[in-house]
Amino acid sequence: MKDVWTPDYERPIRSRYVDPVDLVWFSTARRLGLTIRRNGAIFSATDGAGLMELGPRATLDPDDCAAQMIFHEICHWITNGAATFTARDWGFDLDGDLDWREHAGLRLQAALNDTAGLRRVLAPTSQYRAYYDAIPEDPYQPNPSLDPESERQACARARVAFVEATGAPWGDAVPRALAATAALREAVQPFLSTYATDVEGDDLPSIWRF
Repeated sequence: MKDVWTPDYERPIRSRYVDPVDLVWFSTARRLGLTIRRNGAIFSATDGAGLMELGPRATLDPDDCAAQMIFHEICHWITNGAATFTARDWGFDLDGDLDWREHAGLRLQAALNDTAGLRRVLAPTSQYRAYYDAIPEDPYQPNPSLDPESERQACARARVAFVEATGAPWGDAVPRALAATAALREAVQPFLSTYATDVEGDDLPSIWRF
């Protein structure tokens, strides 16, 4: 075979490595009309015109990823209604008081995750994680320690949103993405017993063990 190497050879770059689960959710976002971009000045935001901005990888917590963030934002969109695609941040007032729809979206996220056994894998990692972790096995059961009316609204809306998630535009895209994520989780299970990070002193387990 003829040697094609020369001293001035520069290897052509013909592809880009993308984490497989992020690829699934980047593709899902695109199917739903969303363009993903990174912005070091924010955690996550939507502009009401199809742009979703996420913080760079380096600014996120070790247990966070683009896939989880995209899924979380899609759950907000479903919960707040299809028409909020054209509203900045799905119609939330980010500078106002807590909107009960935030909790409804978290309950929807838990319910959808449960369809694929991913409640811990695609869990939110923001300040709302405490609420999410307190959601019982039945994602529509109110938390008795919180405001009854807010919980009633959140649970009722989450239940309706779960049904609405089966329709357009999410009904095909979201279940496929969850199934693909679950398949990736299953594929790595045999390797978890000998998993070791490449970061010295990092003893955090892989999120895929959940």
